[in-house]
Amino acid sequence: MRVSAVRSRMNRIFRFFLMISVVAVAAMGQTSQSSPSDSKQPDSKPAQSSPRKGDRGAAYYHYAVAHMYEEQVTVYGRSDLANKAIEEYRLAIEADPSSEFLTSGLAELYVKTGRIRDAVLEAQDIIKRDPKNLEAHKLLGRIYLRSLGDMPGGNGSDNVLKLAIEQYEQIVKIEPDNVDDHLLLGRLYRLNTDLQKAEAELKTAIKLDPSSEEAVTTLAMLYTDEGDTAHALQVLSSVPDSGRSAKLYAALGAAYEQRKDYKSAIDAYRHAIVLDRDNLDAIRGLAENLLNDGQTEAALEQYKVIADANPEDAQTYVRIAEIYRRQGKYDLALENLKKADTLVPDTMDVPYSMAAVYQAQGRYDDAVKLLQDLVKRTEKSEAASSQADRNNRAIFVERLGMVYREQENYTAAVETFRKMLPLGEENARSGYQEIIDTYRDAKQWPQATAVAKEAVQKLPKDRDLRMVLDAQLADTGEVDQAVTDVRSMLKGGPEDREIYLRLAIIYTRAKRTKEAEEVLAKAEQLATKNDDKAYVWFLRGDLYQRQKMFDQAEVEFKKVLASVSPTDPQSAATLNYLGYMNADRGVKLEESLNFIKQALTFEPNNSAYLDSLGWAYFKLAKYDLAEENLTKASIHMGSDATVQEHLGDLYQKTGRLKLAAAHWERAVQEWNRTVPAEQDSEAFAKIQQKLESAKVKLAKEESGSKQ
Repeated sequence: MRVSAVRSRMNRIFRFFLMISVVAVAAMGQTSQSSPSDSKQPDSKPAQSSPRKGDRGAAYYHYAVAHMYEEQVTVYGRSDLANKAIEEYRLAIEADPSSEFLTSGLAELYVKTGRIRDAVLEAQDIIKRDPKNLEAHKLLGRIYLRSLGDMPGGNGSDNVLKLAIEQYEQIVKIEPDNVDDHLLLGRLYRLNTDLQKAEAELKTAIKLDPSSEEAVTTLAMLYTDEGDTAHALQVLSSVPDSGRSAKLYAALGAAYEQRKDYKSAIDAYRHAIVLDRDNLDAIRGLAENLLNDGQTEAALEQYKVIADANPEDAQTYVRIAEIYRRQGKYDLALENLKKADTLVPDTMDVPYSMAAVYQAQGRYDDAVKLLQDLVKRTEKSEAASSQADRNNRAIFVERLGMVYREQENYTAAVETFRKMLPLGEENARSGYQEIIDTYRDAKQWPQATAVAKEAVQKLPKDRDLRMVLDAQLADTGEVDQAVTDVRSMLKGGPEDREIYLRLAIIYTRAKRTKEAEEVLAKAEQLATKNDDKAYVWFLRGDLYQRQKMFDQAEVEFKKVLASVSPTDPQSAATLNYLGYMNADRGVKLEESLNFIKQALTFEPNNSAYLDSLGWAYFKLAKYDLAEENLTKASIHMGSDATVQEHLGDLYQKTGRLKLAAAHWERAVQEWNRTVPAEQDSEAFAKIQQKLESAKVKLAKEESGSKQ
């Protein structure tokens, strides 16, 4: 039935175009006959019936035949019919060379039959005869564009891109007032990272048609890609509110998001959704920025809208799971990840996210199993694949090492992190840093120093690793040597900000307060972004706190909170620090508790934050809640002297002196293992006094029980 129907349709098309061509040829035959007076002349010649340029009737005829063959190619897949169709297209174009419809049809047929070379040669031949033949240039340009879309990348793709650019450069010269041509050339330049030329073409397109949404949004995206969000917003804002479409509002949202102006981004995406309620990309943008702005529940609701509209979108379930993980709702997180896994069973993102949930639950064996499988699946990435593949492998290796470290399986952690070293310089740097941190967590200071030296030897041009080594040397007592080396890196330019910050940390930990204040002031002068200034304020707050200048420290910490996003890790760290500082002194307890809780909404399983929360509850005399959170903290920070001291104080307060003494003794042991930079003689003496007092009391109780 299908074949006969197609044949019937082709016959009708053929008869229709044949009728048109016969009428057209007849008409041209009449107009080409001699006039009566001319017919008397002896040299008069009969009219010619062969097709010629501008002969539309012949063009219609040959197109009809070509189309018939093309339909047959679709049904039967015969190459001989494709050749006949191509020949008829050529005859049609010869009869009407100005027809864009015919050249487009031929281009599509060439691409459909895989005869790209023939298409290119045909167009090039036309251009040789007529260099300003617009349709030939467009035909060649379309072929290159189609080929570009089918290529995976690499040098071949780059060459085709340049050929496409050459054609559209000629096209805009031939018809300089065509907005679409300038827009397309601008996009090609952008793809070729020739950003100045791309900007010029897009500006020309906007000048020709200021209302062109495509030109405006593409130019804005160009600026956004360059990090020039100010110009992007200027371009987009030039369109009045009444002329803004959903697409333009979405572009505004993306520009605001890059500037970390999440509230403005939220407003822009909301406008986009009002204009196009089915625009899932705009809803996704809204969800992301609500999450960036700390509006977790509102973000979750938007992701649920996307999931309802497109239940096959696995990535949305992953994002929902991430929110539930942050909220500590692990069962719901796993439920959504399992949905995603059924949709994309071969992806590596879903098991990686599952491992993160298991890690947060303390289900380390389950997390290790998933991550070991991912590491094994990416083994070939070490040598045989692209840097992107090696980077992907590094993510899995690093997470596995972190899980081992949380288990306090330091040997396995170090072995795992070492697998990052062959995966490229950036990954090697991260791998060395993780190994150093692992040895520091294990309080194996000589090993940490040895690895830092190894890292600098292997990557001698890496300034960051060199400063890590200097910090390690300073912590272990070689402060002057470290300071001398760090100061030798100063160049007198904006890049000195990072060096001054490193010096500030070294001076602060070495209790060289005046020098720390001086370098922080210099770092602040070089800071141009809010985030950069906020980090200076955070370090200054830390410096004041160590000097027991608590009011000044609070001022600095609150400056940080006023300048960074609620979801920025710097915000969470500051909330925890400020909350703990005041709770430890027994002041502003309810406010301090709220600050710490806010920090935990960002990192619900951060052991340091859990310790702060437990200590705030202790100060509020809510001992059950204090014990719950301090115990959680000790699972992952058992070697932290402060956590052990807090548990000791809690057990003493609740009448369990023997347990208290055990934790104070552990605290003393951990203080004895720490480096000079982290030692606090006053705190150490206080714990020793409590321990000795407890031992005396326990000894008396034991002696009394024997009498």
